[in-house]
Amino acid sequence: QVQLVESGGGLVQAGGSLKLSCAASGDILTFNAMGWYRQAPGKQRELVAAITRGRMTNYAESVKGRFTISRDNAKNTVYLQMNSLKPEDTAVYYCKGDISLTLVTWGQGTLVTVSS
Repeated sequence: QVQLVESGGGLVQAGGSLKLSCAASGDILTFNAMGWYRQAPGKQRELVAAITRGRMTNYAESVKGRFTISRDNAKNTVYLQMNSLKPEDTAVYYCKGDISLTLVTWGQGTLVTVSS
């Protein structure tokens, strides 16, 4: 089974930028779609952005215009460019790959902390 490993999290000031990476151990074309989710303390995990095999994208309203999801099939990596970060973006960010509606793979998560 293809595994996903996130990286790029860290501490940043409000208004700053971070770029997260999700590296797959195999061919990311295995997944019909890939997405970034986040979970803040005491809150449910939520979708941040998703990208299909055909590069169609979808974003949460709260990040539209600030975050960009992209994929590099040659590098088997999906990225999340996060600009104009806000303290409310603080969360653990997870990468998810959808093989089918019932078969998904999650990464271990990477922590993003935005200070005010």
